[in-house]
Amino acid sequence: MLLKVKGKAVSIDETIVGKVTRDPNNFEKDYILISNNSSDFNSNRFKSILTELKIEDSSSYYSNIIHSIPTLEYISEGDIVAVNCDGVINTLYRIDSYQNSILATERCNSNCLMCSQPPKDRDDVEYLFNVYKQMIPLVPKDCLELGISGGEPTLIGDYFFDLIELINEHLPQTEVHILSNGRTFAWNELAERLSKLDTSRIMIGIPLYSDFYQIHDYIVQAENAFYQTILGIHNLSRYNIRVEIRIVLHKQSIGRLEQLSNYIYKNLPFVSHVAFMGLENIGYTPHNIDKLWIDPYDYKDTLEKSVRFLGEKGITTSIYNTPLCLIPESIWEYNRKSISDWKNEYLDECKVCTKLDECGGFFRWNLKKHSDYIKPFREVEYKNTF
Repeated sequence: MLLKVKGKAVSIDETIVGKVTRDPNNFEKDYILISNNSSDFNSNRFKSILTELKIEDSSSYYSNIIHSIPTLEYISEGDIVAVNCDGVINTLYRIDSYQNSILATERCNSNCLMCSQPPKDRDDVEYLFNVYKQMIPLVPKDCLELGISGGEPTLIGDYFFDLIELINEHLPQTEVHILSNGRTFAWNELAERLSKLDTSRIMIGIPLYSDFYQIHDYIVQAENAFYQTILGIHNLSRYNIRVEIRIVLHKQSIGRLEQLSNYIYKNLPFVSHVAFMGLENIGYTPHNIDKLWIDPYDYKDTLEKSVRFLGEKGITTSIYNTPLCLIPESIWEYNRKSISDWKNEYLDECKVCTKLDECGGFFRWNLKKHSDYIKPFREVEYKNTF
């Protein structure tokens, strides 16, 4: 699924954010028109006009135009997009999806071996905040959940709290799921400052990869990360801010997975959720594949023991990003269809599987590197052989 395309910009001096419409008679404000009818190009009612047509002479048309766009078919009525000076059009919010998120920054203070979006040391904070400051008021009020990810979102400083306040103001009923490594919350004043906002709909997803500090620090490639993460989790919980533990399953984390489950129960029993997550073959993972890859079939028994232990102790537990045929039936109840719709695909052999509607499937970039034990479920036919 496309989320970004590029055309040729005409007289666009700053990023424009708006809702998309294909109706040239739409008189509501904050709309960006998609049209391949040149008679619409003189309208100044819209914040911008997007077209697949090639415009040779733009001097007679409304200036805020992006033309020669390869395709606009993937954009739905009501989607929110950012139109940039260089002709790039980014989809910020998809009206038909329940899985929308905000990229707060590409900067991070960790450098995980399997990071799906490797950090970049670029000055992106003000640009991105300006985009989301325009976007958030346009998001439908019935939006069920909005994610905030990075990089590490808390590294944007004061803007992090401004972002939360904007969401609270304009989307008071929306659940907010923040992906953070939790390390900055080791400084109590940060957790305390967050607690002074309305955090009743906030959940912070924090990775924890081992009960042994050296393993966790190696995976995230940051010294003292384990202790900072644990202290950050405790500080957040001190202020009743909900925390989710996220465990990515790979060769480095599997060895002590059962001990980690015990550690969570004994030391972090107050967490709201624990998610066991399949590995994504993107970002740094292909470069570190020898350090990370283990066939999910080979750790299924360890996963079963770890998941059942926490589930039976009353801790809400889930399995993410893992095909159903690789999970022991005893823990199917913990399986979730967690992969975002624009990333989610299935193998050809999965099309005949009777459990397809219940299965989480694959990240599309995992199709080239997957378990050797994928086996579709089929209806059993009983024949009277007597």
